[in-house]
Amino acid sequence: MGTAAAEETVTTKRGAVRGRIVDGLRITLNIPYAAPPFGAGRFQAPRPAEAWDGVRDGTRFGPVAPQSAELPGAPVWRPGQEDVLTLNVWSPADAPGPLPVLFWIHGGAYTFGSSAQPDHDGAALARAGLTVVTCNYRLGFEGFGHVPGHPDNRGLLDQIAALEWVRDNIAAFGGDPENVTVAGQSSGGGSIACLMSTARAEGLFRRAIAHSVPDATFPPALAAALAREVAAEAGVAPTAEGLLSATSQALVQASDRVVARYASDPSSGPLHYDTVIYGPVLDGALLTKDPLDALAAGGGGRVDLLVCHTTEEYWLMHEVGSMPPVTTEEGLARFAADYGLPPDLVARYRAHLPGAPVLDVYLALAGDALFTTHTVRLAEAHAHAHAHDHAQAHARARAGARVFLSRFDRRRARPDGGRVRAWHAADVPFALGNLDAEGVDFLTGGPADEDDRALSRRMVRAWAGFATSGDPGWAQLTDPSAPSVHVWDVPADREEGASPAHALWRGLRASPLPSSPSSTHGARPDPDERPTTATG
Repeated sequence: MGTAAAEETVTTKRGAVRGRIVDGLRITLNIPYAAPPFGAGRFQAPRPAEAWDGVRDGTRFGPVAPQSAELPGAPVWRPGQEDVLTLNVWSPADAPGPLPVLFWIHGGAYTFGSSAQPDHDGAALARAGLTVVTCNYRLGFEGFGHVPGHPDNRGLLDQIAALEWVRDNIAAFGGDPENVTVAGQSSGGGSIACLMSTARAEGLFRRAIAHSVPDATFPPALAAALAREVAAEAGVAPTAEGLLSATSQALVQASDRVVARYASDPSSGPLHYDTVIYGPVLDGALLTKDPLDALAAGGGGRVDLLVCHTTEEYWLMHEVGSMPPVTTEEGLARFAADYGLPPDLVARYRAHLPGAPVLDVYLALAGDALFTTHTVRLAEAHAHAHAHDHAQAHARARAGARVFLSRFDRRRARPDGGRVRAWHAADVPFALGNLDAEGVDFLTGGPADEDDRALSRRMVRAWAGFATSGDPGWAQLTDPSAPSVHVWDVPADREEGASPAHALWRGLRASPLPSSPSSTHGARPDPDERPTTATG
């Protein structure tokens, strides 16, 4: 952030906070947007932050939400740290007039991560003319575990509370509360889809950026069953009283043991392949419909939407060992059956990838099933809700709800002779302008060269343009049969249509989550069997 910094105090509705002026940016960290979610507030909806006297120190990141992950350059959660519902603001120190706001929601399988990760720094986007906000929210069991008599989706409720803070306070930091764009990747992108589909967040933002959105909304029965498993591992009853008696650390450790059990058991169904046991719950209160169904029914209103996915999503999960490898034809057939996919889809992927090893076929199929298809279908559903012909689609685009498709296809060789693919999360440091951040080399394959830096500048410029006016710089989606997809690559970007694999998913939707841990069921139909740009 630079070597010399002046201090500056900003007054919020709850009190004054001291930040720093660094290289022309005002950076204010660790601002509470809600009260600590423990004690009487544990497993409850977020409560307003208490007002404070004096000036609060905003020069360092606050503690992260309870989790077991230890990420490069980010704070590590320690038991007893409770003031975790905080946010951070970057804005140009001397910019005239209110600036568009970009509100970033970090990913991490709804289980780990924080706004303090070095690759989530908001400085580059702020230098592009935005006021940037990043926030922490409750994760894992604290944020999404089912507790009888308590609200589900507490992590999403935290995000809404942070957006309400933006509405009420961001003008003091130079931001425009009437021009807010929410953005996120992976579970952050899943959060974006949920925020677009719930009435509770209506009016809090006008645009959305969603990268690599997972198709993972939990049925209530599954959320309750998994909570019982975690409670058993923690040695407590699966009741509100029992779960409240368990410490956050005990529930984190119990959750890790449940995940390890699913990962080691090939007979455990879909959760064996993607061992994410927490996420948004179709609770009938905050979320009354699956986000894809909600957007297809017009639930996203007039929010502009920019989506992106990487072309090799699931290769990252293989690289880090977070999912079991599938290397035999028998295993590939079992995966397809567990995901409710017809056997002929595997055969079609084999034909689509002639000569590829089983592992590559599996990774392509799994990545498309969980991320790629869903991301593009969300965009398609939002663009064409209530539009029955092209003329109506164009009229809707002029009135709002503009939708833009992109995909990330940058690859490079590693110094050790390996290859970095266009895998999950590789796009994040490029889009946020953080190629030199600690820990990023693993995602990008080594120090950035000039082609990489030029790509990052283009992505930052596109995000800034979209957040400012709704235009990232390429054609919007109006016709699903002939989509225009902006492809991020080096040395130059290009415009393409749908990926050749898109037709393989027509009429199909994978089932990456069972209705309960012991259940199996077939593939869900694509709503209305709309033509898809599945790997668009």
